[in-house]
Amino acid sequence: MPRHADDRSATRAPARLSREAIVAAAIGLADRDGLAGLSMRRLAQHLGVDAMSIYYHLRDKDTLLAAMVDAVAAEIEVDGEIEAATLGSGEIEAATLGGGGTGAAAVGGGGTGAAAVGGGGGARAGGEAAAGSGPAGAGAPGPWTDQLRALIMRARRTMLRHPWAARVLEARDTPTPAVLRHIERVLAVLRGGGCSVSLSHHALHLLGSRILGFSQDLFDDSPNTPATEAETAAQAAAWAESMPHVAELAVAVSHSGALGGCDDEDEFAFALDLLIEGLDRRRLAEQG
Repeated sequence: MPRHADDRSATRAPARLSREAIVAAAIGLADRDGLAGLSMRRLAQHLGVDAMSIYYHLRDKDTLLAAMVDAVAAEIEVDGEIEAATLGSGEIEAATLGGGGTGAAAVGGGGTGAAAVGGGGGARAGGEAAAGSGPAGAGAPGPWTDQLRALIMRARRTMLRHPWAARVLEARDTPTPAVLRHIERVLAVLRGGGCSVSLSHHALHLLGSRILGFSQDLFDDSPNTPATEAETAAQAAAWAESMPHVAELAVAVSHSGALGGCDDEDEFAFALDLLIEGLDRRRLAEQG
């Protein structure tokens, strides 16, 4: 049962301790040791405070995890501001390409969010440039397809810095404030590029977790100890007669996913480009 702060815990909370400092320290621990290495007690020890001092600011671990992923999602916007400040408008997309829906549920989407880094041909279909005005901060000038890809790839880079965050985000039923702001930026690009409200709604469902930089695979195929070549070959041989196509795939395809079994850069780039190209074709069809 979650513990709530009382007057005594408030008096023990050091003046230097703040919610922001606690969340930052928790993110640091999770980045280093994963979620398995994060507990309220260990976090308090790391900060050199009484455990009740943590509960004074964050009532339980679920509240802490929500604050952590909100802070991570906020980094996507900060990264975009840094890119805009340090790169010329023509360089932003090139720099992004060199790098590598959760949340959607509360805005008409059922998925969680993700993106692509690195390889694959970009979705370079035409389309109006999004205005990028207002609080959404839609992104760099250029075709809306390039803007959307760059925004999602920026989210991907953020998730790669904090790989544990994807699992927390996909387990949530509702988006945090920073996730909602990110969805607003995605919608601003779609609407600014000429996508209708209906198509933008479909896009949130279609993109799903890619919006936030990771994908949800059908199965979790990322075992703690990867199979050796001999083990893979033996498994494929066992499947060869009854499931020849599965056996063929098992031998031919391998992944070293950063955020999941098949969550690698090539898969992100391929899926994201295909989805964006399809959205642009549908946009053009709607406009006649």
